[in-house]
Formats: sequence, C-alpha cells, structure tokens
Amino acid sequence: MLMPKRVKRRKVMRGRMTGKATRGNTLAYGTFGIVATEPCWIKSNQIEAARIALTRYIKRGGKVWIKIFPDKPVTKKPAETRMGSGKGNPEFWVAVVKPGRVLFEIEGVSEEIAREALRLAGHKLPCKTKFVKKENAAAEAVEGGEKNED
Repeated sequence: MLMPKRVKRRKVMRGRMTGKATRGNTLAYGTFGIVATEPCWIKSNQIEAARIALTRYIKRGGKVWIKIFPDKPVTKKPAETRMGSGKGNPEFWVAVVKPGRVLFEIEGVSEEIAREALRLAGHKLPCKTKFVKKENAAAEAVEGGEKNED
C-alpha cells in the first residue's frame, strides 16, 4: 500500500474539496489517461487495486504512471466508544482528488487497449472518471507558431 515514509503531522483536519484541480490536470508523461470528474478521497488500497487491474490488462506492455499519492491520514475512533477523550488514531491514508485531476497515465499501447485498461481501473475507484488523450504536441506547436507569425 502507498503511504508516506514520514509525516510532519500525524493527525490532520478533514478539509474541503470545493473547486477544480489546478495542479496535475494535464497529461505530463503518457499519451492516454483517466481524469476524475467529481471530488473524492481515494484510499491507498483503491489506488493499488486500480494499478493491478490496469497492468494485468496491458500484460506488462507499455508504461504506467500513478499521478496521485495518499498523503492524508484519516482517523477513526474504535467501535462502541463514548464521545470525547480526543481524536482517534490514524486508520488509513487517502489522496484528496478534485475534478479535473489526472489519476493514471499510460503510454506504449494502442488506444483501444489503453481505453479498456483505464476503464477497468476506473471501476476500482470511488469517483466517476473519463478517458483523455494527449493531442499531438508537435502539431500544436506548429499551429501556434503559424498564428503568431500572422
């Protein structure tokens, strides 16, 4: 399971998930990816399940990048405990995901294989996702250059 080696604060506040992702919302490494369309907390075991589903389908072909990391501890109090007596102990780790955040990227496989593999990975996650494809960067650079010359 993914989790930080060390943390500065052992217990953190829950926070808010309003707004859209401003960081990590573009494809940086791969050609294809899945993007979250709603806010959620993704547990470390859900990330691992999605990664396994993804790599099994592509049969060790291509390369996979996991773009999220569970760095937020979530605490729970034991069952049948009275109110008070402080905050509970950390139980699991989550990655805070906002809409527009790229979750996984993949490269080195055809589009139909990537689409199906990312669909299977998306079923393991607690939020709705959509498939995205990187447009040809060279073509965009040429088009941008032509517009600037005019």
